[in-house]
Amino acid sequence: MNRETKKYYLLLSGLLFFFFFTWSSSFSLISIWLNQKIGLKGAETGLIFSAISLIALCAQPLYGFIQDKLGLRKHLLQFLGMMLLLTGPFFIYVYAPLLKTNLLLGALTGGLFIGATFFAGIGALESYTERVSRIIGFEFGRARMWGSLGWASATFFAGFIFNINPNINFWLASASAVIFLLLLSQIRELKPNAMAGLEFDKPENLQLQDALALLRLPNFWALVVFVLGISVYNVFDQQFSVYFAAQFATQQQGNEMYGFLNSLQVFLEAGGMFLAPLLVNRIGAKQGLLLAGSIMTLRMLGSGLASGALMISAMKLLHAVELPILLIAIFKYIATRFDSRLSSTLYLVGFQFVTQLMASLLSPLAGYGYDHIGFASTYLLMGGAVASTTLLSCFLLRGEQVNQTPPFQPTMTSSESMQ
Repeated sequence: MNRETKKYYLLLSGLLFFFFFTWSSSFSLISIWLNQKIGLKGAETGLIFSAISLIALCAQPLYGFIQDKLGLRKHLLQFLGMMLLLTGPFFIYVYAPLLKTNLLLGALTGGLFIGATFFAGIGALESYTERVSRIIGFEFGRARMWGSLGWASATFFAGFIFNINPNINFWLASASAVIFLLLLSQIRELKPNAMAGLEFDKPENLQLQDALALLRLPNFWALVVFVLGISVYNVFDQQFSVYFAAQFATQQQGNEMYGFLNSLQVFLEAGGMFLAPLLVNRIGAKQGLLLAGSIMTLRMLGSGLASGALMISAMKLLHAVELPILLIAIFKYIATRFDSRLSSTLYLVGFQFVTQLMASLLSPLAGYGYDHIGFASTYLLMGGAVASTTLLSCFLLRGEQVNQTPPFQPTMTSSESMQ
């Protein structure tokens, strides 16, 4: 890496690290918090996640189009940074009291804040980072790796801190957001030169009909079918912490062990983010997507069949293999099969939006299943759904296509590149 590339790589990696640290501090033990501190049951927790997903799926298309219009400007990221800063006060002084007094109002309010800030916001940050990585010349996965490390770093202590006082985790989230905003202030807009091609030339010229034209593409709907299946992983993970913690003699021990397990998983996931680009570049984006779907199927079916904390932990750790391959493959598939000007819209609509739509529909059903037929049986049904859509996607998804956007090198002066 040259000097400018290294600076942008480090700054964007830092943004991902502290975004995920904030998210993990406030949300990694959310199911346990809702169950043990707020007193909600599985179906009620499902309602909470459904509200989050509904708000996220409304925000994601909006964020995607806004970021494509902004191009390489960071206005949307600044807004997200301010929302991250409010995380601690929101959970402690707004969300918890509302859930205890009015579940529906609390679910709606929490869905608005969490869905718009984290579940939609991460798509905007990831797509921004991926776009800059293509300009500057570093692998997106190597930067996204730091996001996983941020999540793992927070989760490692989250279970222990939760047993002392859950509010400490929420205040740590806001403290992390301060660093996020400081790093963001150091990033200046890249200035691509005249050879940039259509992808980065005057993104403000994009029109709504350009995004809506995606709906007429069979290849877009083929991608949607695949994402419909693998989106079950979001629902699968929502209340897994409750299932895992129940394997231990006491809630306190289960909380701490889940924090350690989740941290180990995400540390391994970070290593996967470093290695996944090598694998996906070798086998291709389509095969990468199908491989991720296959591993996901194994994880869900295995979780339904496994017994005891050790075997269940092994199934959980497969997520560290599956997610890096999925994320790298989805971005590379978008970059090679679609108009690169719309990369943010494609990612936030074709992947994030569809994922949240399914989560909003399936979360209450999953919560009902957990309460009435148990976690294991519900996981088997989820695994069967993912297996079916992955098999169908073998025929619907298409192989790589050479992107016609001409390569370029950004023009930057030392005064433009950094504040």
